[in-house]
Amino acid sequence: SSSPRGTSEVRGPSPSYALARWLERRLPAEQVEVREIVKLSGGYSAETLRVEASVDGRDLRYVLRREVPEPSVYPVQAPGLDLEIEIQWRAMSGLARASQVPLAPLIGFEPDAGVIGAPFFVMGFVDGLVPSVSPPYPSAGFFAEAKPEQRRAMLEHGLSVLAQIHAVDWRAAGFEWLVTPGTAAGAPLQLELWERYAERELAGREHPLLARGLAWLHAHAPPASPLALSWGDSRPGNMIWQDFRCACVTDFENVAIGPPE
Repeated sequence: SSSPRGTSEVRGPSPSYALARWLERRLPAEQVEVREIVKLSGGYSAETLRVEASVDGRDLRYVLRREVPEPSVYPVQAPGLDLEIEIQWRAMSGLARASQVPLAPLIGFEPDAGVIGAPFFVMGFVDGLVPSVSPPYPSAGFFAEAKPEQRRAMLEHGLSVLAQIHAVDWRAAGFEWLVTPGTAAGAPLQLELWERYAERELAGREHPLLARGLAWLHAHAPPASPLALSWGDSRPGNMIWQDFRCACVTDFENVAIGPPE
């Protein structure tokens, strides 16, 4: 029988043992023991796991993102870009080389589903606070409880980090893989990709509100603006915060080349 997208049956050593040997080769380290793997909540695509490990006698913590068998929750930007964790890994690797955008330390990417049952990547754990989706962060949690000047500082720093992403020279940083050869990147292409995606997901069902929205967008297309690296999921909940400053940017599954707006 065939396996779902990005998965395979796990045989042989346990995932903890296999991951420990994998980490020994990537860190590098003489001895790694994976003591605990905990599934974290949040996110709509890749599975997020916290890994508690002993690395040459030191207690260290990592985050593992593992591909899930469900179809992608975003349109595919270019042929072959259907493995969401690989998109995230390539995006963060490019940003790490070309910018000062705050990111988690990158450990390694594994495309072989045979190691722990699905392709995955590992990064260092960044401690901090994450605004919640439910209940919405303006109504509950640390943002809702913060003083006005703290909220202002937080949002201003978050926007400055977003601007850093837009300022990256995406061609020099090697992000051409996000654009299909022979196509013109920009807002019209993104609208086309999302419209095709919506039609496929609706599978013949009607969605009047979406139809009106798409028609409005076609009728009111803005003038072209310079292209930039678009994070694609820019929101406070995809940032980890320390003292109301962005310590880490996460979730790049929907990264694209388009207008920064």
